[in-house]
Amino acid sequence: MTMSHPDAKPSLEAEPIPEAKPSLTGMTRAEIADALRGLGLPEREIRMRVSQLWHWVYFRGARDFGEMLNVSKALRQTLAERFELRLPEIVEEQLSVDGTRKWLLRLAPVDALDKGAEVECVYIPESDRGTLCVSSQVGCTLNCSFCHTGTQKLVRNLTTAEIVGQLLVARQRLGDFPDRERPDDGGLVPSGEGVRAISNIVFMGMGEPLYNIDNVMAAIDVMADGDGLSLSKRRITVSTSGVVPQIERLGAECGPALAISLHSVRDALRNELVPLNRKYPIAELLQACRDYPGASNARRITFEYVMLKGVNDSPAEARELVRLLKGVPAKINLIPFNPWPGAPYECSDWETIERFSDIVFNAGYASPVRTPRGRDILAACGQLKSETEKLRARARLAAQ
Repeated sequence: MTMSHPDAKPSLEAEPIPEAKPSLTGMTRAEIADALRGLGLPEREIRMRVSQLWHWVYFRGARDFGEMLNVSKALRQTLAERFELRLPEIVEEQLSVDGTRKWLLRLAPVDALDKGAEVECVYIPESDRGTLCVSSQVGCTLNCSFCHTGTQKLVRNLTTAEIVGQLLVARQRLGDFPDRERPDDGGLVPSGEGVRAISNIVFMGMGEPLYNIDNVMAAIDVMADGDGLSLSKRRITVSTSGVVPQIERLGAECGPALAISLHSVRDALRNELVPLNRKYPIAELLQACRDYPGASNARRITFEYVMLKGVNDSPAEARELVRLLKGVPAKINLIPFNPWPGAPYECSDWETIERFSDIVFNAGYASPVRTPRGRDILAACGQLKSETEKLRARARLAAQ
């Protein structure tokens, strides 16, 4: 008999993490069909079953297979044994004084090394619409100097299911499915006969969507499917910092509205603000916009321009912006800079913003000034970052 040394430590081999059941929520039609084939369903039945599951998951927001009453009891039981209807977990919800909501969402681990990444998405209610700002990556790789998200390193791309899951979570939380109760929020969420709480989607959260283009386009197809979530692609906007080679593909294969994170009219300055400009300078970016499939006066490209005090807000830059956009069906969103702890910039004075807007407007372009929303919960444009606790700690230190 072999005796162990008294100081010997027990084996610390990690126990394998039990493999989670696949989730049907977030799957495409093709993926659901493949899942049903894996159960041995005959091909003649699969199309009907896909339509049934699609209706329950995406139109009615079912959270349990037992709700699916037009699916046979035996199949419901098999589905429950083999699959889940899993959504990202709400870790924290913050409600702004202006009705904006921000959710910190924890994603299910994708492998044994993944401890569960987190992303943020934001809901912005207005009188005539409700807009959900979704993320496409955990963190970001672009390092735009005015953007807080850019200070968080890229962890990974989101899957199609994780992108769609943000919309499903928001609709569940807002009671935006049939027979679901809406939150009592004093009337801040749009309501009424046939009115959806979420009518618009913007890919303006964490990450660069065109660096995750396959999953983003697949997610848009799920969101726009008329038998399910049923959002018009005209009401889905993808914002890019200028990944030029993917812009044409986005328009040709998917066709959402396009927004360009521009912020400067000079390459030298844009190289600092948006380092991706060193790879794809302004002239190349604007040519890609001129060539964007489907762009027209009825479907204009939005150019986002954050107003930075003394940096990019002069009348001369407003006039140059007008010159650059000649021939592009465009509108310009002027965005007052939203501060964050340690930010190297200040917001332009209101008088300066109005003067800039007037020059652009008088040249024939719509130039709305975007009203900052959710600043008090760091949910405004450029403020998202999933390391919420660290961010709060920095905010407290800055206030001391």
